[in-house]
Amino acid sequence: MTKDNKAQPKEFTGFVEIRGAREHNLKNISLAIPRDALVVFTGVSGSGKSSLAFGTLYAEAQRRYLESVSPYARRLFHQMAVPEVDAINGLPPAVALQQQRGTPTTRSSVGSVTTLSNLLRMLYSRAGDYPLGQSIIYAEAFSPNTAEGACPTCHGLGRIYEVTEKSMVPDDSLTIRERAIAAWPTAWGGQNQRDILVTLGYDVDKPWRDLPQKDRDWILFTEEQPVVPVYPGYTPEQTQGALKRKEEPNYMGTFSSARRHVFHTFAHTNSPLMKRRVMQYMLSTDCPTCQGKRLRPESLSVKFAGLDITELSRLPLKRVAGILRPFADGTAKGHEQQEADHPEQTIVAQRIAEDLCARINVLLDLGLGYLSLERSTPTLSPGELQRLRLATQLYSHLFGVVYVLDEPSAGLHPADTVALLKALDGLKQAGNSLFIVEHDMEVIRHADWIVDVGPAAGEKGGEILYSGPPEGLRKIKASRTGAFLFGKSAGLNSQPRAPKAWLRLEGVTRNNLHNLSAAFPLGVFTAVTGVSGSGKSSLVSQVLVELVAAHLGHELPVEEEEGDELERAAPIHSAGHITEGLEHIKRMVRVDQKPIGRTPRSNMATYTGLFDHVRKLFAATPMAKSRRYDAGRFSFNVAKGRCENCQGEGFVMVELLFLPSVYAPCPVCQGARYNAKTLEVTYRDKNIAEVLDMTVDTAWQFFDEEPAVHRALTVLREVGLGYLRLGQPATELSGGEAQRIKLATELQRSQRGNTLYILDEPTTGLHPADVEKLMTQLNKLVEAGNTVIVVEHDMRVVAASDWVIDIGPGAGEEGGNVVVAGTPEQVARSGKSKTAPFLKR
Repeated sequence: MTKDNKAQPKEFTGFVEIRGAREHNLKNISLAIPRDALVVFTGVSGSGKSSLAFGTLYAEAQRRYLESVSPYARRLFHQMAVPEVDAINGLPPAVALQQQRGTPTTRSSVGSVTTLSNLLRMLYSRAGDYPLGQSIIYAEAFSPNTAEGACPTCHGLGRIYEVTEKSMVPDDSLTIRERAIAAWPTAWGGQNQRDILVTLGYDVDKPWRDLPQKDRDWILFTEEQPVVPVYPGYTPEQTQGALKRKEEPNYMGTFSSARRHVFHTFAHTNSPLMKRRVMQYMLSTDCPTCQGKRLRPESLSVKFAGLDITELSRLPLKRVAGILRPFADGTAKGHEQQEADHPEQTIVAQRIAEDLCARINVLLDLGLGYLSLERSTPTLSPGELQRLRLATQLYSHLFGVVYVLDEPSAGLHPADTVALLKALDGLKQAGNSLFIVEHDMEVIRHADWIVDVGPAAGEKGGEILYSGPPEGLRKIKASRTGAFLFGKSAGLNSQPRAPKAWLRLEGVTRNNLHNLSAAFPLGVFTAVTGVSGSGKSSLVSQVLVELVAAHLGHELPVEEEEGDELERAAPIHSAGHITEGLEHIKRMVRVDQKPIGRTPRSNMATYTGLFDHVRKLFAATPMAKSRRYDAGRFSFNVAKGRCENCQGEGFVMVELLFLPSVYAPCPVCQGARYNAKTLEVTYRDKNIAEVLDMTVDTAWQFFDEEPAVHRALTVLREVGLGYLRLGQPATELSGGEAQRIKLATELQRSQRGNTLYILDEPTTGLHPADVEKLMTQLNKLVEAGNTVIVVEHDMRVVAASDWVIDIGPGAGEEGGNVVVAGTPEQVARSGKSKTAPFLKR
């Protein structure tokens, strides 16, 4: 369909008709959406776009499909709730590609998500060059996750773990009593082992280095576990006397060497904190058998194009495609000879290489050529992961399907968005429909049809402002999307603020950054730009954060990665130092998109501290005082106040055989989470459960006479979260919402200046109208004497910043350099920057 005749509905082959949709905040809406078209759902954050696209359309398509499969098979699907809608007609089968974090296990990789690894194993098995006399091995023997393929020494981990005297006793001038053995527990457990050593006759008051090596080795490494009498509080002399007299001991203690304690704790504890504590005493090295390649020697001896399978899997996809192409088109060196000697092998190599090249080309088109097959999925951004899934769909050549996508442009540089649009057009031309939730104006401009939901968020949204070809949105005055689509352009900041000082980094090495120098201006707003994979986050969110944290003595929170600690990759090689400017930074705040909590018990009200004030207000009411209820009574996590039937969850799980478990509102408290007595207490005619059910906007009016609560709610509204309910569980919040809650919590604090704020893509999931709100808040931080550094793709934010650092020019190996740094105007004039052309618009 050409751009000129887009407005002619007769071009569309049919429509999906929705009647009476009431999911979440949708207000009983009815509309028709064309099939075989690119339909974009727009509107401010929280307006109801996702409720319509995912909660209604996709949920109903999935429900219909699952009704056709057996109840047994249905259990294997993650089923969405049945949508609240009267009827949907003309809805094809749907495939959802949502924003989500990487698969929890590090054993999941780019190769496994795209199924490229399976093909590569087949290639090595059937067409690899085997050493003389070695028999053929099957494809599964080229996977480190199978018994046939895993290296026998490290069990497919690539690393072996050991403890040494130096790792467990960092300061050998201390005595055992002074806790020389750091690897032992810090509290009673360590004291117990020291008391046992006294009973065993070891000198715990002599510096560790002066003890005989034989004793030191036994204490640290023995597998023996003698059980001996223990006399806590006795001196060594008193202990020996008690033993001679056969005095009744306080208890019998079991000795455990430091090494045994470390490995036993690591293997058996369920506490991530304990696991991390003992890990600091474990040294990991590349496995001597496989050199970190994770496969058994027989598998690594098979080569293709001169490389073993691990070497090929570690190369960027762009280079892999270059290696395989000659085999795919039959121009590889020695091809004729090979064909004559092993014709069957040549055919196999050509067929598999062709398939691999075709699949990799789709990934290259989506701007993912810098990724390697071995890259584990937890290290990918949600945008990268979504594009990997999209590539798999592009190659599957399905026909007549609705693809429902959640912000496919998230985390994409405008240059990469161009490639994305081309890929989406390919899906549409193959006879599919695309329903896309999106905030990016370039994607919206590309639409055949726009469904604009609004006018505002939460209760003030949920209506269809417009449904039709893009041009018609121009006339809709209530549409905030229309204002940006046809009006407001991002003007370059022609009067940037002058830096107060500079923070200079030298010798930065991390991922694709090699010995890089960079300078960040202080006291201003800086945007760090560059294509996806260019090295922006490596420079800002990793190296800069770590170096400043080390200077300030901050303990950085350990990355909450899922999966087995031992499966993690090797420690990352990192280097770099700050040469000037640290004296101007007194504090650092990193505002990331990690969840504010992993359970429904954690919510916005508890995270921001707002709930503490609200509970105190309830505890101060006459009824609460007469009943002697304290603030704790109004927490749903405390036994005295919560509903005991659901333990304060608000719902109970009903197990259904062969069907997914159903969560039903608790029959006792009807979802209120509190017991009846607690709910009798009201503040201004509302009980605590009703207050938690209010949106930020409603609560802002309700608490207008309470300065502490009102101030916290004002900040939440200013960062565009007025539509969220106070008690909305953390598990229901997007990464962008979690990030803005963290920012709001920080903004409530009194500003002292000299703080460095670091934000990674804070505009993710934000409508341009909400981006303006966010910018106002960030600029307030700068005006208060702080420094704000954002990693950003939104050109409106970049254009409005004081300073821009553009990393690139390309991704992966082709990135990692500062291409240009300067004011937005200076960067826009650069001929080398991929960001410059988009800044000029």
